[in-house]
Amino acid sequence: MTKIGIKAAGNVAQTGQERAPPQQLELNEEESSKDAFFVQIAEIAEAMIARHGKDFAIGAFVLSAKFVAEGKPLINRNNGVARRSAPSNRPELEL
Repeated sequence: MTKIGIKAAGNVAQTGQERAPPQQLELNEEESSKDAFFVQIAEIAEAMIARHGKDFAIGAFVLSAKFVAEGKPLINRNNGVARRSAPSNRPELEL
């Protein structure tokens, strides 16, 4: 048994014991709320990957995590536009 209490598949096969499928646990209000956020994050990640690729999605989530860790706002609440901490090095497109 490992630190988290999971037997390796090989150990189970060697002992001949089979485990019952895990039971669905009831979530409390906080766990249910967190689970709903994870579903939203997964849906956003899938959309980002489909439209812009895996690297973009990873970068966006890492940058968001950095802002959260540093206590920086993620959006400017005055106009709802995503916040930029510094000017972008990319040239702006002119239409």
